[in-house]
Amino acid sequence: MQRLNAFLRNNTDLAQISEKAQKLTACQKLWDAVVPETLKPYTQAGDISHKRLTVYASNGAVAAKVKLLLPSLLTNLQKHGLEVTSIRVQVQVQSSPPKPLKVSRKLSPFAATELEKLASQLDDNQALARMLKKLSSRSNDK
Repeated sequence: MQRLNAFLRNNTDLAQISEKAQKLTACQKLWDAVVPETLKPYTQAGDISHKRLTVYASNGAVAAKVKLLLPSLLTNLQKHGLEVTSIRVQVQVQSSPPKPLKVSRKLSPFAATELEKLASQLDDNQALARMLKKLSSRSNDK
């Protein structure tokens, strides 16, 4: 690791990039310390330019929530030693958002028999019969 750091310091271009990366990492750590837990996965601290921190939000709703919290976030960042006077929020949509996991739902044998009883009691039970068929085929597949 020391050899890598020495290499980065000796090359002026790489030294600038390394310094910039360290500043961004430190800024992100401070941002993570002040932003609410619910917003952490959806926000990222960016560059500080002219005492203005740029924060990237994953969607408009998150950006709106961050904007509502700007005064307290700004105060907390200043308390943590970050010299900023304003925060700019930008929406940066990810090109391929992670797909939510599909939850496999099973129907218990008791629930299946109860639904069959209900279907036999109803006059128009086509929708319920289709649902039962679909749920029972999922149960049998596993």
